[in-house]
This record gives sequence, structure tokens and C-alpha cells, in this order.
Amino acid sequence: MEVLKTFDEKIAIAVEKVRSLKEEKERLEKRVKELEDALRLKDIEIERLGMEKSSIKNQIEDLLNELETIGLK
Repeated sequence: MEVLKTFDEKIAIAVEKVRSLKEEKERLEKRVKELEDALRLKDIEIERLGMEKSSIKNQIEDLLNELETIGLK
């Protein structure tokens, strides 16, 4: 009878460990999704800043060309 009690206790511990691990897995999966979403937003921001940089560069080049044509450079 004692063997069954010990076995039952071990099963209860294992069940609790599995439950705990499932909860941790769900928490980690949620965190991974949050980080992936944040990364996507950062990628979009980097792309936007790159386009803005390119636009500003083009504007500066156009202004320099204008200055060159009027002889102020």
C-alpha cells in the first residue's frame, strides 16, 4: 500500500511539473510574439528612416545643383 501512495505522490508531482511547464511555455510563446511584433515595428521604422534619409539627400543634392547653376558654390 505504501508503494501505491509513493507512486501516487510521484504522479501528482509530475502532473504539477507538466502543468507548470505548459504555463511557462505559453508565457514564453507570448513573449516571443511580443518581441517579434516589436522587431517588425522597428524594421518598418528603419525602412521609413532610410526613405526619409534618401529624400533629404536628394533635396540637398538638388539645392547644391541649384547653387552651382547660379554660381554661388
